[in-house]
This record gives sequence, C-alpha cells and structure tokens, in this order.
Amino acid sequence: MTHNTSDDRPVVTRFAPSPTGHLHVGGARTALFCWAYAKRHSGQFILRIEDTDQARSSQESARGIMDDLAWLGITWDQGPTCILPDGSTCGGGDRGPYFQAQRLDIYNTYLQQLIAQGKAYPAFETPQELETQRKSAIAAKRNYRYDRAALDLPQHQLDQWLAEGREHVIRLKMPDEAITVHDAVRGVVTVQPEEMDDFIIRKRDGFPTYHFAVVVDDALMGVTHVLRGEEHLNNTPKHIALIRALGFDEPAYAHMSLTFNPDGSKMSKRDKDKAARTAAKAAGLAASPVAEIDDATFSAWLKDKKAQLEPDQLRALAVSLGIALPEVDVDDFRRAGYLPEVLCNFISLLGWSPGGNVEKFDMGFLADRFDFDRLIKTPSRFDRGKLLAFNLDALQAMSDDEFVRRVREHCERYHGDFIAHFDDASFDLFARSNHARSKTLEDPVASCRFFVVPDDEIEYERGKPVRKALVNGEPNGFAHLEAIAPLLEALPRWTVDAIEGVLSEYADAHADGKLGKTAQPLRVAVTGGVVSPAIGETLAILGQVSVLRRIRRLLALRETFTAG
Repeated sequence: MTHNTSDDRPVVTRFAPSPTGHLHVGGARTALFCWAYAKRHSGQFILRIEDTDQARSSQESARGIMDDLAWLGITWDQGPTCILPDGSTCGGGDRGPYFQAQRLDIYNTYLQQLIAQGKAYPAFETPQELETQRKSAIAAKRNYRYDRAALDLPQHQLDQWLAEGREHVIRLKMPDEAITVHDAVRGVVTVQPEEMDDFIIRKRDGFPTYHFAVVVDDALMGVTHVLRGEEHLNNTPKHIALIRALGFDEPAYAHMSLTFNPDGSKMSKRDKDKAARTAAKAAGLAASPVAEIDDATFSAWLKDKKAQLEPDQLRALAVSLGIALPEVDVDDFRRAGYLPEVLCNFISLLGWSPGGNVEKFDMGFLADRFDFDRLIKTPSRFDRGKLLAFNLDALQAMSDDEFVRRVREHCERYHGDFIAHFDDASFDLFARSNHARSKTLEDPVASCRFFVVPDDEIEYERGKPVRKALVNGEPNGFAHLEAIAPLLEALPRWTVDAIEGVLSEYADAHADGKLGKTAQPLRVAVTGGVVSPAIGETLAILGQVSVLRRIRRLLALRETFTAG
C-alpha cells in the first residue's frame, strides 16, 4: 500500500516497545520496517516507550532497547533522546513525553471525557468475581462476555464507592455494531458485536491499559500508519472502537506475519531457558553450578518450564554447561559477533522481499524500496545458518583494517581481558591473523582464548590429534620441541618473519621439509590444542617469554602423554 499523496498529512510511523528486557529480534524487524516506510515517504519515525506495566517495566530495559536500536542504525526522529555510537544524538520532539508513565494526566483527561459522554464506565468487580464468571461461562459452554452489571448500579451507590476510593477499572462501552479492519496485508477483517465485550481501558492501579494508551498516543503524536505484528490484529477492532469513541482519525494498518524457529515453534525469549534447562537436566544437576544463581532459584527454575532466569544468570549457566544459547534478542546477536548491517539485511527478508531475487542490500536500499505490497501473509522462518552465511560473506569482504576495527570494538564491549592483554600492535596482529577464519566477530576470541590464559594454566587436550602431534613419529613431537626451543630462545628479533624463518630451516633439516611436523607440536605447546592462526603469527602474538614457558611446561608433562 503506497501512501496516498493526496492526503496532506505527512507519513508518521512509530515503534512502541515495552521495556521489560532487551529488544526481541522480531521487535527489531517491526522497528526497521516502520523506519523504512517513514524514510521512503520523507516522513517521521517515532520511538515511544510503553511502560505502563509498572511491575515489569524498568529504565534499564528502556535504555537497553534504545541502545539496541542505535546499534542497528535504526534512529528515530522523535522520542527519548539517545546518544548514538558516533557521538551524535537522535530523538527529541514536541509531542512528548515519550514515556507513557509520564502521560497519565493526558490519559485521565480522555478517560473522563469518555465517562462524561456515557461511552465508558467504572466497574467494581474483583478479579476473583470475574474469574468465577469466566468459569461459569466455560462450564455452560459459552463465550465469556462481561455482563455490564456495573451499568445497573444505582447512582448513589456508584457515587459512594467512588468517594470512598473503592478499587475499580474503567471499561469502554462497545457499540452494538460490527467493526471492520481494512488491513494492508490481511485484507478486510470484520468482527461482529457479539464477538466483543466492554474491555478494560484503565486498570485497578490507575494506569491505562495498552489498548487505551496506544490509541491516545498514536492520535496525539500524529501517527498515520500502524505497522505491527500479526498477533495484534485481534486488538485492532478494539482500537478502532476507541478511536471512534474519542473522535480521532483512524490510521492505516498493516499487520506483519509472525517469525518462527526453523522447527515451526514461536521464536520466544523462553527458547534460551529451554535450551539451558534441557542441558542442565541432561547433566543431572540438582544444585546450581554457578555463583550467579542460588540453589533455591535454580531448583525452582529447573521444575518450572515457564520460569526465566536473568540474562547474566543464563549466560553464566551456559558457560558452565558448555552450551551455546539460541540468539533471540538483538543483544544476543551483538554478543555473538554479528554485524548490525547484516542483521538488518537478514531480518528485513523475514516477511518482505524487494523482488528480483535480490537478497543482499543496505539500509538505504531498504528505505528506497520498502512498501506494504510486498509483505507476505505466511509466517517466515528464522534460518540462523543463512544469517551466519550472510555474516561470513560480509566479514570476508572487509578490508583487514576494517576487520581489526570491528573486532576491537567488539572486544572493548564484551572482552576487556583481550584489550588489557595486548598492546596495539599485538592486537592488530591477533585480529588480522583471524580474519580469514572468522564467521563472526566473536570467533577470534572464542578460538583464541589461550592468548590471555596464564602460561601455567594452559589446559592440554588429550584426544587423538594431540597425541599424534606429540608422540607419533621418530623423532616425535616432544623431541622436535626440545630441539626448537633453544633456536627460538636465541632469536634476537621476535617477528613473524624471523620465527617462520627458523621453523622452516629446522623443518628442512630435521623433518623432510614438512613444517607441520614441527608446527603442530609447537601449536599444542602454546595453545593446548591443534587449531590456531598460522604458527608464526601465533608465536609472535604470544611473545617470546610466554612461548618458551609454555614449551617447557609441556615438556615437563611428557610422561603423562607417553605413559601406556
């Protein structure tokens, strides 16, 4: 659906997340499409924080969501002010506040207007009473609808209860007419009056419900197009009823298809807990293996499949269990070393296509071409293998200098021990030596943690590849190490070229010119295993002192490898 240019109103879209955790990747897709549609039509994109759920909302989560969006490059024209990665700012505007919890006076004004007009009313039933009514409806095999008992209260009773401050909700009095939604993706959806009841628009705690706040905010902020997930389609008739009751202009609607895991399950934040819980049960754990989680919390979490640990607790548990958690939030993908431009490219293909078999493009391309007519109705599948392939291609297309810069930024945020361990030249060599081997920015760290482990704490693998490198052949790997150590110790200049020169000369003289026969024992000695960057680069990065210490340590353990 292309914007009607005869409409004098400029396009205004909005993204309105609840600050109850990091930004879900599905929410990021919604924000990206809202941003792109506004950019295509030279409009405005608003960020609004829906924090009326006081029990679950937090300022920390709001900041995290803004940080996630800024990292992705999804900036907003109006909304909370945020400092971007380049030091500039986005946000501001004259239609705030942009946090719903700061807009209660606005909501109350419109609530009182509806009550005064007889379009809304207070209802005093307790949650327990309503639950009893629901159970009775179920037992009678009929759909539950609120019976409007509150409308039958005598005026003196109503006045008395209000005066004494009795807890109550406010309900919208639904019109006795069908409501039709004209959706750019779903088409025409009509809901009959018997399918709707007088829903709550203000809760017992005095805060508006999502339905009421979103309608008021969209109207007052001039939102012309509402683009959101399919799960909100059932809410839209309620919103249209509210819009008409309040006399607001109705925005255009487009409800996107859902995004599923490859197995067809819903892509949920609980996927991470499910993966960790399955691994913990397989390991037979009855008590918490990490300090971040006390035993009582761990035991309760283990028994309740709906329970969720805090992100830091989950990460600590995953490390202890030796598992990788599925990425679900934007922060998960950032920690895993994906590039923001790749993630945006990938999620834009979930439920939308630019046509022409084009798959790889940047944000500018998306903003030039995005429209509702290429949104699809069928659910999309989040193929992490395809995302990883996109990321690999992007990393391999980078210059070495750009790769080093990106790895440094990643380590500055998540791996301060690498930044502290290396000087600039060593870090540069560390990153460059891993460029060709990396699918993500996390790969250099994950595969090269041996660089920052103290020399006397290197753990040696005991599998067949290591034994082959150390004890097979004549002379074997240990003998080569004994012979090479003095040559390395005598090197006056510790550079990649000097190291590779000594190793090549030795291999020519003592290993039939086969560098692998000497390189692999060295690799085991300094890394603990048989995989690392090129041996000359690995030794140069470690430094002469550490290399010699590690060789001597492995030689001292020779009998533990050769016994039996």
